[in-house]
Amino acid sequence: MQSLELIIVTPTRVIEKKAVTYVRCPGLDGSFGIMSNHAEAMIALDVGPVKYNDLKGENWLATSGGYADIKRNRVLLLVETAEFREEIDVTRARQARERAEERLHQENADRIRAKSSMSRAMNRLRIVQQ
Repeated sequence: MQSLELIIVTPTRVIEKKAVTYVRCPGLDGSFGIMSNHAEAMIALDVGPVKYNDLKGENWLATSGGYADIKRNRVLLLVETAEFREEIDVTRARQARERAEERLHQENADRIRAKSSMSRAMNRLRIVQQ
């Protein structure tokens, strides 16, 4: 199977740069997959899991939105945050989910912000369970 180069970049670090055979990303309109020889595209990413396959198997990251730039067998993911399963603090993610739930039940809460916090916390918890 042909490979493509995956580069994952956040504002503070380059997370990954390696050859992979498949990448699945959370697009704003739903998940999409990328394999070698994919058409060039720039796609907005939503909060969600990124899965990629390399020679060692499946890898999962919790991401919180950004862009996928796909060109000539190269995928550049520019994301706000990205965490591997082993980097996720489960206690912190659970606490964030609980705080978001509490905010959603408050009368004058910022619902958009609370829903966004809930989405990020749930994404982290799903990655830990993969």
